[in-house]
Amino acid sequence: MKPIWIVDDDPSIRFVLEKALARESLPTRSFTNPREVLEALTALSEGDGSVPGPQVLVSDIRMPGGSGLQLLEKVHALQPALPVIIMTAYSDLDSAVSAFQRGAFEYLPKPFDLPKAVELIRRAVQESQREEVTQDSPTVAAEMLGQAPAMQDVFRAIGRLSQSQVTVLITGESGSGKELVARALHKHSPCANGPFVAINTAAIPKDLLESELFGHERGAFTGAQTQRRGRFEQADGGTLFLDEIGDMPFDLQTRLLRVLSDGHFYRVGGHSAVKTQVRVIAATHQNLEQRVKEGAFREDLFHRLNVIRLRLPALRERTEDVPMLTRHFLQQSARQLGVEPKRIADAAVARLALFGFPGNVRQLENICHWLTVMAPAQVISVQDLPPEVLDTALPEAALTSPSPAASATGLASGSGQPALAGASDASGWEQLLEAQAQALLAGGHGEVWDTLTRRFESRLIRTALACTHGRRMEAAQRLGIGRNTITRKIQELGLDMPDEG
Repeated sequence: MKPIWIVDDDPSIRFVLEKALARESLPTRSFTNPREVLEALTALSEGDGSVPGPQVLVSDIRMPGGSGLQLLEKVHALQPALPVIIMTAYSDLDSAVSAFQRGAFEYLPKPFDLPKAVELIRRAVQESQREEVTQDSPTVAAEMLGQAPAMQDVFRAIGRLSQSQVTVLITGESGSGKELVARALHKHSPCANGPFVAINTAAIPKDLLESELFGHERGAFTGAQTQRRGRFEQADGGTLFLDEIGDMPFDLQTRLLRVLSDGHFYRVGGHSAVKTQVRVIAATHQNLEQRVKEGAFREDLFHRLNVIRLRLPALRERTEDVPMLTRHFLQQSARQLGVEPKRIADAAVARLALFGFPGNVRQLENICHWLTVMAPAQVISVQDLPPEVLDTALPEAALTSPSPAASATGLASGSGQPALAGASDASGWEQLLEAQAQALLAGGHGEVWDTLTRRFESRLIRTALACTHGRRMEAAQRLGIGRNTITRKIQELGLDMPDEG
């Protein structure tokens, strides 16, 4: 069998993949930079049969001496049918879209789950033919950020839709970034050179919405002094983004359905059909299926819009992205205000990650703008966070601790005490513990195990003694440890506990 070629300047990545693939009886050959790969492929194309060609190429995206995307293009010039998997630690939208547009078989964000990576490589091995995609993607600043699996799914979908003008329905809560996705779909599409026109159907009065969408003729109604082109005409050759489509008046839904069906419409007061070529992307925070059942939304229009559906996750569903987004928005706010960017302490990031963000990414962006203006020091600490974050109730046991870390560790006993009520869901002690551990590890904090274990044991012993009114023997029995152990722990941890009388 031909080997899997791995190109990455990180020897640890090469080693891990080599060992994992060897266990699957998949041969490998490794390279440290794109130049070595191209030299080997050139030798193969010139008839050098001393080494076998690749079955699959797995390449990092950023390496000294060359880009994985540039390598992807050159490899396709030499071997168009070779499946190429692009790896990257920079999990942004542009990387995903560029990889797919240049013909990647798949996009693998780092750090990756090793069994899933091996499974992906196996699928690539089995791939015999696939469509060649060669459209270049312009190099610009990242439009969207996210390393959470749910966001990577969105990036992949945008990449796969980049050669299509199919109608897309974007669902998600307010503030989750639906218009950003719509703009990305437009930018990475065949109609990218055309206009992108957005309209919020919930923000325009019903009496004006028809004219806004379809335009009007002079004299069509009082105040119509001149002919006016509507949004459909303005978006001709491009994309029309209909935000909050679930709030569109029922009678206008019929007109919209006709336009989507044949591309023709009439201006208000007009008698001549207007032809337009527009890609429609719609978005809503509402459950359209439920709206259809209630009779508030046309079922045929729903099916016309629901060709491809993209669901955007709420920010609370991807808390691992909060640190990255926070630092990004702090940099962005500083540029807008012309000031030096502020840094944020790990503890403050961990506290932010525990906030529910009802306003999603938009709310986090506003919080970062507030911090840039209001935080007194260059390093943002927990007490600098805005009131809506600090005043939000944490899980019950979290409130007994001076920090998220103590809250997390104090809930880990599983002893069945009342303090655990309601702490078993996604917003409970496990998430708190994970957030604090991530903050300490990311900040290079030493002795993370000892730090969190001491906090865990301290809170656990204090809680048990509080439940037993200071009786150490009973507390030890409830915890499942000996009296000598609890006494020793109280001394080691420096807990200020009165002796039993």
